[in-house]
Amino acid sequence: MPLATHPSDSPDRMTLSQGWQEHVPVDGTVELPPDRRALDGLGRNHSLRTALADLVDNSIDAEASHVLIRFIRKDGQLCGLYVVDNGKGMTAAGIDVAMTLGGRREYAATDLGSFGVGLKAASFSNAKLITVLSWAAGHAPVGRRLEADPNKRGFHCDVVTEAFAKAELSRRWGIPWSGTGTVVRWDEVFGFPATDDPLRVEEFITRSMTEIISHLGLIMHRIIEKGRIEIFLDVEDVDQDLVGPRSRVDAIDPFGYAKPGKTGYPKELLSRHENLPVVFKCHIWPPRSRIPEFNLVTGAEKHQGLFFYRRGRLLQAGGSWDGVSVPARERQLARVEVDIDGLPPALVAMNPEKSRVQVGPDFALLAASAAAADGTTFADYLTDAEERFRASRKRRRARKAMIPPGKGFAPQLKGAIRDEIPMQDHQVPITMRWTRFDRAHRDDFFRVDRADRVLWLNERFRPLAKSGRRGSNDAALLKSLLYLLMEQAFTGEYLGVRDRDNIELWQEILSMAAKVDEGE
Repeated sequence: MPLATHPSDSPDRMTLSQGWQEHVPVDGTVELPPDRRALDGLGRNHSLRTALADLVDNSIDAEASHVLIRFIRKDGQLCGLYVVDNGKGMTAAGIDVAMTLGGRREYAATDLGSFGVGLKAASFSNAKLITVLSWAAGHAPVGRRLEADPNKRGFHCDVVTEAFAKAELSRRWGIPWSGTGTVVRWDEVFGFPATDDPLRVEEFITRSMTEIISHLGLIMHRIIEKGRIEIFLDVEDVDQDLVGPRSRVDAIDPFGYAKPGKTGYPKELLSRHENLPVVFKCHIWPPRSRIPEFNLVTGAEKHQGLFFYRRGRLLQAGGSWDGVSVPARERQLARVEVDIDGLPPALVAMNPEKSRVQVGPDFALLAASAAAADGTTFADYLTDAEERFRASRKRRRARKAMIPPGKGFAPQLKGAIRDEIPMQDHQVPITMRWTRFDRAHRDDFFRVDRADRVLWLNERFRPLAKSGRRGSNDAALLKSLLYLLMEQAFTGEYLGVRDRDNIELWQEILSMAAKVDEGE
């Protein structure tokens, strides 16, 4: 209701019958437990891979050395998922805290957990039923189950029988086992395809496992590199009582280049916030790198910016400069490591899903004031990264255009060549093929077919791949060298004297080198 005023009163002269009071009086308390429907909102920002990452965090906090993520397939359909670890396990009291919404255990200084909602949020973001089974040293196996059912009242948790908990924990999980550990089981998983079509199910499994392996390999790369955890994925077909091939999560270091893109980097720029040191470790990647560590999930340009870490775990894999700068094509070589351990939440804080950070208003000013021992500022660093990118593009434009590579070249090799050299895309590509040369030419290393633009290679000198198998796109190193050496032999309407002389020279030297390798 609007405040009553006298007609002659103006807003400036209006007064209240009682002024503002500093203290609010209270008269007792009432308990207001959360509505059961609060479970519906848990984990809304989680994807399958970020949810599983949260569960792996719990395994790492439990001092597990191995974690297994297993998809369950029954009657052709995916129906469940397990996350199994060989950590120290939980007692009955510990598992009750773990299953309590907002349950806050005591967190060690190195623990990855923080909010007390990770297990529930991660699980209910993907499944209707979650079951947690655990076995701690000196205690009996215990189990609890929660269901995201809006028809249930209160936060009652089912107690799983000890026999079932023991049976699940004792299954042949294929990880080192010393009698303690934890199993998290998801049933009625939302995101699984509702079909038993083998092609669609296999496609989903392949895509999901690839995304999970890439994500975990990236955000856990420091922890994996230190040997603290090994993570595996597989699929169990319960109808056939078979477990498929196991995939391993390897570290993907977003700063894992062999040589920096600019001399003098990486550089550590130091600033201070309330006497706390804040270090910005600034990297410049070598341009046009094609390794997974550079391109990551969505391409290098989308992963420029700040990489925030907490306790060795990556929270944010670039994608933003958080007010320090703005994303730009010219800055795609620039990546900055920032460890937030010990920094106040007002400056930088992670979200509950541990997938992003929120910076405070002072963060950008802090970065702007940071400097390296040699005086380099953040603005200088960005300028260096941009100039390195532009120089690489300028050098490429100055190179002579070449006939593109065609069949016989691995896709990655074709891409690398195109990144470095302008292509004459109107020209028929150069093909490289292996064949058996007749007796008269058995010692020749190659044969040039200018009419069909094919470089025939002598099968006799074909190198054996490490895998022991050969394919049409094999011998990438050899083919790339031959392409760079002989592309000019396919240009022009005819071979000049110098071209023919060069081909004879290369033929003699390459043939002799191949014979030496054969031991002749």
